[in-house]
Formats: sequence, C-alpha cells, structure tokens
Amino acid sequence: MSSGELRQTPPGGLAFFAKSQLLTGEEVERALKRMAHEIVERNHGLPRLSVIGLQTGGVAFATRIAELLHDIVGDDVSLSLLDVSFYRDDLNRNPVPKSTATTIDHDLTDQTVIVVDDVLFTGRTIRAALNALSDWGRPRSVQLAVMVDRGHRELPIRPDYVGKNLPTSLDEAILATLEGVWIGTKGES
Repeated sequence: MSSGELRQTPPGGLAFFAKSQLLTGEEVERALKRMAHEIVERNHGLPRLSVIGLQTGGVAFATRIAELLHDIVGDDVSLSLLDVSFYRDDLNRNPVPKSTATTIDHDLTDQTVIVVDDVLFTGRTIRAALNALSDWGRPRSVQLAVMVDRGHRELPIRPDYVGKNLPTSLDEAILATLEGVWIGTKGES
C-alpha cells in the first residue's frame, strides 16, 4: 500500500488513507515470532493454552501465533475466534458493528487464554472481550497479545505481549495486517 492509498476497512465502513508504512511484512513476522517465543517462555510450554483471536482484526494474528507456537513446541494449539460486538459499552455512540462468528468449541475453565488483537487503543474492545470470555468458563489466566499498542488508554488494560509500541495522535489511525503496519487517517471514501 503506497502513501495516500485508500484501503477499505470493515469497522463502520470507513476508509483508511495510508500516510506511511511503519512495519513491513517481514518485520511483522519477526515480531510475531518473538511474541510466540515469549508466550512459550512465560507459560512453560503450552499446557492448557488457548489462543483466541478477536474478530475481525485479531484473527490473522491469532492464527499466525498459533502456527508459530505449534512450530516451537510441536504440540497443537487450540485456536478460537471471539466476536465482542454485543459486549461493547459504546454502542450508544457507535452503530452496532456487523456481527461475526464466535467459534469457541471448548470450556475455558482452568485454561490460560491468550487474547490476540491487531491494535490496542482505548482498551474498550479488550474489556468487552473479558466480559465475553466469562460466558465460556473461568480461565486460570488471561493474557493479551497485540501487534500494535498505540497508547491513549481509557481503561487500566496493559498488553502482556506487544509486537510494536507506536505512540500516535488521536487523529491518526493504524492499520495492522500480516503484510505490514501503516499509519494514516480514517474518513469517508
């Protein structure tokens, strides 16, 4: 994606206008490998570990992290997807987002859950995820992995694993994919 290029993004149907690329696909892959090794190290392998990607931005990152964890340890990793749309506390200010599927096929009780998302901003999506997870059991612990932490937290939420810290202004937007990370603006196309 070149500077000034338009890319349609799912939330709210707003378009993303790239200003500059901050990370290449290779740099994203390197960050994900580092994060996967940190997860294995912190959790002494992968016993009773579930990786859960947040719909929609966290899905690709969760899938890749689960693959990397399998490569490191050799064991299969439980991968699930979680839609937090109806757990959000800002539905009165924003329209109800298009709902996507939650695919958690096992009880999370006594599991170590790694919640994965693309960008951590205010922390409200993660708060919603924590509420949603309680419908699937009582995890032993919940850890947070994000590709980009851009600051501006409104809630006391801190990631355990971060691909890259990228402080931004409130007017800027971040688009994070496996192909790279861009900074830009969101607006009507």
